[in-house]
Parts: sequence; structure tokens; C-alpha cells
Amino acid sequence: MDGIGIRTVFRVLDLNSPMKKTISLKVNGGERSAEVEPRTTLLELVREQFYLTGAKLGCDIQVCGACTLLLDGKPVSACSVLAVDADGCEILTVEGLSDKDGLHPLQEAFMEFGALQCGYCTSGFLLTAKALLDECPQPSERQIKDYLAGNFCRCGCYQEIVQAIKNVVGS
Repeated sequence: MDGIGIRTVFRVLDLNSPMKKTISLKVNGGERSAEVEPRTTLLELVREQFYLTGAKLGCDIQVCGACTLLLDGKPVSACSVLAVDADGCEILTVEGLSDKDGLHPLQEAFMEFGALQCGYCTSGFLLTAKALLDECPQPSERQIKDYLAGNFCRCGCYQEIVQAIKNVVGS
């Protein structure tokens, strides 16, 4: 190869200036738009551009659940979802879980049962639990534990988290 093809590719792609795309989403019930690079994750978007910092970067490989958001009602690891792939979707963060009348019943139960300590994992557990209850309003304890399997609590509040969710189911 004479190198001409390589130079042409670099001129066409212009790898030194990232292409940005404007995306639109519904975040916590409100319409939002943002200009993002193709490599921007959904977690980076909500934290750095929308200043919704409840979801945290824990592992960056989809195993801890600290970055969980609801994308069209389903829990996703926002550290591994590209923001451009969420264009046109509805996002729920922990900040959107409560409303003007007060905390969501899951948030109340987490406080009542001590299902949080340091709080790092709490938003992921709350949103995952909400998705579970939206999908299955009367889950068994086994279903709760199975649904939460992708979320880690380094403080060890698993029993309290399950009790809090069971309390919401029973009320």
C-alpha cells in the first residue's frame, strides 16, 4: 500500500475533531436535548450535562448496578449504554422517583428499614425495585432477590433492602 488511502481516510474522518450529535430524550418527565459525542455514555450525559448525580460510576463494566437508570421503564447499566442509543427514549433517574407530594413509597421504605448506609448503591437498588414492581406488583421474596441480583451493596444491606421492598408490596 502506498499510504495514500490511509491519508484519505484520516482526512475524511478527521479523527482529531469528534463528531457530535444532538439527541432528545424525556428525562424524569421533562423533554431534554443535548449535544453528545458518539462515545458519551448515558451515565456521563445525566451526570455531567443534566447534573443528575444520583446514579454513580462503580465498576464501569455492568456488574455493580450503581449506575442503574430506567430506560423506557427497564433497568439498564448506564455506564454501558451510549447516550446516542437513548435518543428518543424515556429516562428515569432516582431524582425523578419522588414527586411534589413527597418521596416514592420505596424511598420511604428504604429509610424505614435502614436499607441504605453509605448510599452509593441506593439509587440503583431503588430504580431496579421500581422496575420490578412495575413488572410484577406482587413478587415473591425469591423474585425480589433474583431481580436485584445485578446490584451490589458493599455495606451489606441486602436483608434490609428485601424487607423494604416486601413492605411496599404488602402495603
